[in-house]
Amino acid sequence: MLFRSLSAPLGMFVIMAFVMIASGPAAAQQVARPPAEAIDNPSGLPVPRWVSLRAREANLRTGPGARYPIEWVLQQRSLPAEVVGEFENWRQIKVQDGTVGWVHKSMLSGKRMATVTAARVRVLQAPDTGAPLAAFVENGVIVALDGCEATWCRISVASHGVEGWIDRSALWGIYDGEAVNR
Repeated sequence: MLFRSLSAPLGMFVIMAFVMIASGPAAAQQVARPPAEAIDNPSGLPVPRWVSLRAREANLRTGPGARYPIEWVLQQRSLPAEVVGEFENWRQIKVQDGTVGWVHKSMLSGKRMATVTAARVRVLQAPDTGAPLAAFVENGVIVALDGCEATWCRISVASHGVEGWIDRSALWGIYDGEAVNR
């Protein structure tokens, strides 16, 4: 994923590869889901929750509205993000490096995605450490979450024809103990 800062002087755009930002061990830690609370927000969906970017580019604003300045441009379709707030048609999201900002809800999808947080992670043909190897995936690769159990997630990378099981501790985009069913 790439970010572009719009607060930098014109002609000097700061572009950072998300995989470089998130390559430290802290990135591999999962976010603990807070206790369930009554749902009282515009979407009627729980906050926090996981989403992904629908668009190839999405403006990350300083506040919930088009009049607020664009601070960053997220440049990766399917990028996982955590919705941490809502206001009318705007969603406050947090991405893997901790950057927080507001995007219009039309830029988001409910499709569950995750980012690989370790180098050369084994994708197995079954949810068992002794299962045959299906592929390796690298740090920063975005995968579709097709289902998650206690310690394993079924993933796919459609662009490379890869599917199989990966240890959930190697993913960012799922809460500890959360089950994902597709």
